Amino acid sequence: MIQFFSLFMVILTVLFVGELALPVQAYLIIPFTEAIAHISAGLIQIFDEKVIFRGVEIINTANGFAVSIQAGCNGVEAAIVLIAAILAFPASWSAKLIGVIVGFLSVQLLNILRIISLFYLGQWNFDAFNWAHLYIWQALIMLDVLVVFLLWLKFSARPVKS
Repeated sequence: MIQFFSLFMVILTVLFVGELALPVQAYLIIPFTEAIAHISAGLIQIFDEKVIFRGVEIINTANGFAVSIQAGCNGVEAAIVLIAAILAFPASWSAKLIGVIVGFLSVQLLNILRIISLFYLGQWNFDAFNWAHLYIWQALIMLDVLVVFLLWLKFSARPVKS
């Protein structure tokens, strides 16, 4: 357990420091965040043609309400926590790769649902939007990370014999 936790903390630190590097932000994180905004807006547009996206913003052209997807809201940090946990666990590299891919996708799918729900919640009640944004969805995203990790442990991870 101590070995897992120590390795988890090292990987977590390396990934978070790497994520904050300016080239990583410029070439990976910002384009990824814009892609999340594009996907979210595209899903909203299926039901509401008054919605556009510009960079990291999703805008309702009818009432002017907009959400801006910023660092911490793009799902990257939650995915980093999950990836660090999977990589730190003693399992085969194929199991780790599957866990990272499926886990990353699950975090992003839930995050897109989060963005869409917050977009509509903000138009209905801004106080409810703030509360859901700061408390409910933060907890749900991290709960998703925990559940995905536990499911990965149960179904995919086979400890490597040392």
